[in-house]
Amino acid sequence: MTETLTATRPITRWQGERGTYHLVTFIEAQAEALAAHAALYRLEFGRRRGFGSVKLTAAIGETEWRTSVFPQKKSSEWVLLVSQKVMKREGLAPGERVEVTLTL
Repeated sequence: MTETLTATRPITRWQGERGTYHLVTFIEAQAEALAAHAALYRLEFGRRRGFGSVKLTAAIGETEWRTSVFPQKKSSEWVLLVSQKVMKREGLAPGERVEVTLTL
């Protein structure tokens, strides 16, 4: 069964030790759906994926790529990393709201 989630969320810029990252954070209903998908994976396969991640296909505008989303500790949020390649291809900037489609 394929499930699709769509949300319009801002792109956040985060400066880490190894570089700058661009993130889209999923909250509320989308975060709950991602957590439920991860729980079903654990039930089906008896283990969880690395860092509790969920594999999926993400799409912003015309750009689609295979990736994972990651749960955040101590919160009910999930984070999608957006590569510099996607940022350039779609002409995106930090703070900009984008429509993201996740296909689980």
